[in-house]
Amino acid sequence: MIEFLSITPEIDGWMFLLFTSLACFTAAFGVVAGLGGGIVLIGFMATVFPPVALIPVHGVVQAGSNVTRTIIAHKLVIKSAILPFAIGALIGSAIGGKIVVSIPVALLQAILGVFMLYVCFAPQITAGAPTGKRFFILGTIGAFISMFIGATGTILAPWVRGVSDDRRVFVATHAAIMMFIHGLKVVVFAVLGFEFFTYLPLMAAMVTAGFLGNWIGFKLLNMMDEELFRRIFQAVLIILSVRLLWAAATKAGYA
Repeated sequence: MIEFLSITPEIDGWMFLLFTSLACFTAAFGVVAGLGGGIVLIGFMATVFPPVALIPVHGVVQAGSNVTRTIIAHKLVIKSAILPFAIGALIGSAIGGKIVVSIPVALLQAILGVFMLYVCFAPQITAGAPTGKRFFILGTIGAFISMFIGATGTILAPWVRGVSDDRRVFVATHAAIMMFIHGLKVVVFAVLGFEFFTYLPLMAAMVTAGFLGNWIGFKLLNMMDEELFRRIFQAVLIILSVRLLWAAATKAGYA
C-alpha cells in the first residue's frame, strides 16, 4: 500500500499519509479556532511541494474542505450572504488579475497586518448587519487580495464574525464564502494548464480527511461556549496578523 501511495510526485507513501492526517487535523483546528487551519496546512506543504504545485493543490484541498464544512453546517449559513459575495468575488478576481503587478506585496501585507491587529483589539469596527452590500464588498475585496497574498480567510473572518451572533453561524458562513475564493483559484490554475490529475489521489485523500476533521471540529465547537471561542479566535487572529507583518518585513529585507 505504501508503494501505491508513492505515485504522487514529490512525496513517498509515508508523506502521503502524513499530509492526509494533517488535512484532518487542520480542518478540525480551523473549525474550533474559527480560522487558521489552511495556513497551518500550507506551511507544512511548503516544506515539500514546489511553488508551482503548492498553491493549486492546496487550493483544491481548501475548496474541498470548505465545501464539506458548508454541507455539514448548511442550516447555519447566512443564506443572503452567498450570492452577493459570489458576484463580488468574480468582480474582485477580474480586477486583481489585471493589476496584479501594480502593488508591492510587502506593502499590502504590512497594511493588512497592522489593520488586522487593530481589529483584534477593537472588534467593534467589524460589527454590523449581514446585508447583501456588506458581503458584496467582502467578496470583491477578498477575491482581489487573494490575487496577491494567501491570507484571504484571515482578512475576511473578523467581518463575518461581526455579523454572526453565534460561533457556529460564523464558521458555517465563513466556510461558504471561502468556497468561492478557493474555487476561483482552482479554475484559474486549470485554465493555466496545471495538471491536477497528477495529484488526484493525494487531493482526494486530503479532502476526505478534511471532511472527517470538519465533523470532529463541529462536535467540539458545539461543546464550547461563546466566550471561549472568542478568546481562541482573537488569539489565532493576532498570531496570523503578526505573521503577515513578518512576511512583509521579510519581503522588504528587514528580517
